[in-house]
Amino acid sequence: MEMVVVRRGSGRSHPVRHYFETLAAIKQARGEDASVYALGDRAGGVAGPDGDSGLDNGLNLLETAFSPVRGGEGGLDRLAEKVARELGDVRRALADEDAMLLNASEHPDCTLDPDWYAAVRADRPIYRELVGHRGWLHRAGIDAKAQNGPCTAVEIGQAARALNAVLALAPACIALFANSPLQAGRITGLKENRLTLWDRMFRYARFAGDHMLQQLPERPFDDLGDYFRWMFGAATATRALPLVPSQGYKSAASVYLAGDPPLRRFLESTHWPGRRSDTGETIVLRPHSGYFEYSQFAHFLDARWRYRLATPVPLDELLAAWKRPGGIEELHGRHGADGYIEGRACGAVFADEQLVGEAGAQVASTAALAPSAVQWGLMRNLDQAERLWREWGWLRLRRMRADAIRHAMDDDEVHALARDVLDVARAGLPEGERRWLGYADYVLRTRRTGADRMLELWNAGTGGAAERLARLCAHREVVG
Repeated sequence: MEMVVVRRGSGRSHPVRHYFETLAAIKQARGEDASVYALGDRAGGVAGPDGDSGLDNGLNLLETAFSPVRGGEGGLDRLAEKVARELGDVRRALADEDAMLLNASEHPDCTLDPDWYAAVRADRPIYRELVGHRGWLHRAGIDAKAQNGPCTAVEIGQAARALNAVLALAPACIALFANSPLQAGRITGLKENRLTLWDRMFRYARFAGDHMLQQLPERPFDDLGDYFRWMFGAATATRALPLVPSQGYKSAASVYLAGDPPLRRFLESTHWPGRRSDTGETIVLRPHSGYFEYSQFAHFLDARWRYRLATPVPLDELLAAWKRPGGIEELHGRHGADGYIEGRACGAVFADEQLVGEAGAQVASTAALAPSAVQWGLMRNLDQAERLWREWGWLRLRRMRADAIRHAMDDDEVHALARDVLDVARAGLPEGERRWLGYADYVLRTRRTGADRMLELWNAGTGGAAERLARLCAHREVVG
């Protein structure tokens, strides 16, 4: 769950200051074992029993990664309790520095210039690699582009099917949760401008494979081996690898491999020269199966398969399994893979005064949970979800993604797809939890997205961009 932070009154983008210390105190006062952790030379997050309350790419974009919630009957209800408690804590902590959350998937009027980027960017070593070594335009996302990313567990044997379904049906989710029609104080002509980020970030990257890895392939994945061959194959260049494979990818001391080979080529070698990103020291790195697991974040499609293994996999077994149809599934099954589909298509949408006034408090209260309800319903009804995307056609759905970004519910074809997706998702949910589709059903019925409501406020304003922003934010503050 990602959240856009703004100054109360003006609506200007706000980098948090003492927010994490305040947030930890709120949680501790409730009796939770919550502790502040550092990011660089300042506080960067709070770890607690419900998850990790931290930052995405900048001090103006909060991110909460919730701890796993037990599925089955009542699963969405249990998640909703966590989300409501977290939003309440976040709003209280921000109030202490005269800031608030804005219901948007991108700040409507924030600069992307290098000075702002340098001042606001979170202090993570990986960003130095992405900008300095790979040539990404990372600052294209420093205006608080925010998603609400549902993460849904799935059995290893169904992982590729589930991934294909979420990827293919993403245009429906993009449209239903579109919430970013403005950028830098201007109307973009798109309902979900946030999703132009990846093309802009990678268009002039040093490695062509980086741009390729944000474009849906022309066919679905046959199995996980196929998925990883696409991600780590000949057209790609491996990201910097940690000295120790078990290190986290956002904070590890890393090594640039000489010649920037694909990960697969490195894993098939006996050793590879490289240099440390922090000291410039020349070293030799030896392949290890842990680098395969470590690099699972390397692409930027609308969904990812994320996993961890209970026991290590010998490298020779991994390489052999990778060549066999279904081999990765079988191997990871034997090594206790615990995995989930990470959805990335849904823009951040929350309840606000405007939505409550239009749709009512009951519908508005489902906005933050609706993406999880959609994805969980699809996963629980995977046969029908697969049948649906095959009926629509992979290449047709691939093309429709751009239409969803630009037009959302105004496009009749996208609207029809969204109707079909919600029917499949609803059939997959327990009857008592179908109410969490309320916001998505409302958007489908009215064809009014968060982006449409935002544009209405913006266009009704008078004066310059600053006056319009202040008025918009007065109606779009996230409420409980």
